[in-house]
Amino acid sequence: MWSLAPWQGRFLPHPLPPGERLRAYASWCNAVEGNTTFYAIPARSTVESWARQAPEDFRLVAKLPRTITHEHRLGASGHDDLRTFLDVMEPLGARAHALWVQLPGAFGPGDLGALAGFLRGLPGTYAYAVEVRHRAFFEDPRAAARLEQVLGAVGAEWVPFDTTALFRSPPTSDAERDAWAKKPRLPRRTAALTGRPIVRYLGRDDTARTVEGWQVWVETVAGWLREGRSPTVFVHTPDNAEAPPLARRFHDEVRARVPGLEPLPEPVPAEPPTLF
Repeated sequence: MWSLAPWQGRFLPHPLPPGERLRAYASWCNAVEGNTTFYAIPARSTVESWARQAPEDFRLVAKLPRTITHEHRLGASGHDDLRTFLDVMEPLGARAHALWVQLPGAFGPGDLGALAGFLRGLPGTYAYAVEVRHRAFFEDPRAAARLEQVLGAVGAEWVPFDTTALFRSPPTSDAERDAWAKKPRLPRRTAALTGRPIVRYLGRDDTARTVEGWQVWVETVAGWLREGRSPTVFVHTPDNAEAPPLARRFHDEVRARVPGLEPLPEPVPAEPPTLF
């Protein structure tokens, strides 16, 4: 996300070489979704560059490659890619806050045995978080309980992707129409299984509607913090053009309820200072 074109020159200095973009982003937000790793395993040198740029307490939640989760469906035929991916991620150290197992919508309750075996075979070096998109996990209490049992056995988190604000009313832009066609339409889930819950929230083009839709998460996250948990929240909109200031606004709203929460760093200026 730190290379997203609409952010360059507005929130992040531009031009910046690739080896400096994450450093600038990390002055805005202290976590990022590693979504590109879903499409291709990066070179180890690229991950080493991420580690050099990000502070030690930065949180990168890296998605497992789709060859593992979607093509091989967590089966043994994807183990070579898994070994390569785990080796490549090693330079991040603690910055790899969790490895994110996003499963396809067809991966349902009948596949939980495969998920259980896959999670048991993962090294204890990392924390793991699983995102499911099959409706049964959200509508059938027995399926949800079985999934929680599988995750609880290895200390993995269940990642909710809250799109309820997006689908509350018809889309009003090309970006919203595209999100309507591609994003999962599932009930909101606000339960945490571990001390490090992860939330993905998708709002609207309209900032007011995005803020209105995240109020349940402000209260939920504040409650988690009071319980001693350490949540990570990712704020999206259909085009993500305003995501960095929105993420900081969310953080401020939570901090107003939990004053002990550390403030985010001061962003680096997008433009160099002038004399006048």
